[in-house]
Amino acid sequence: MTSSREPAGAAVLQESVTAAITRAMFDQLAEIGYARMTMDAVARRAGVGKAAVYRRWPSKQAMLIDLVGAAVLRNLPEVPDTGSLAGDVRAFLDVIVEQADPRTRRIALDVLVETTRTPELAAALHDVVDRPRRTAAATVLTRAIDRGELPADLDLELGLDVLISPLLLRLLRSTEQVDNVYLTRLTKVIVTGLNAL
Repeated sequence: MTSSREPAGAAVLQESVTAAITRAMFDQLAEIGYARMTMDAVARRAGVGKAAVYRRWPSKQAMLIDLVGAAVLRNLPEVPDTGSLAGDVRAFLDVIVEQADPRTRRIALDVLVETTRTPELAAALHDVVDRPRRTAAATVLTRAIDRGELPADLDLELGLDVLISPLLLRLLRSTEQVDNVYLTRLTKVIVTGLNAL
């Protein structure tokens, strides 16, 4: 008779435990912020032993980078091809607003502030957060270039700043509602700015 028991040796990382730790970490980030969060508190909140957390990540920073990076990859903005630059810009802005619930905004602002104090965290999050999101957003610009709406020699990095930064800054720094009127006006400003590059 064969045994169904897992072989001894390297510990098997159960997905349900990882999911519980992930939820606990984001809950802690939203409630008390990165600076006050500890791996032990995350373990307690997840209902697991400290070893379960340390088996997966050697430090709080490693845990944050891994779990935030995974969340970003799961939620990269997919912009439908509307057939025009203005349509794609507006669709992109709509996706960003849909993703930016108050909890996500609170976590993002807290982590952003922490990166100003921790250069290695800033560098790591640039790789797992900024770069993938900018690559996804670049689709808006490359489609417009392919359609002849923007010049082939467009400065893509500056174009991405124009596309992403105004709304992101408002979402992170303001409690004012981002409504349809605002997004319509912002779309026009961004399209005008891109055409001026």
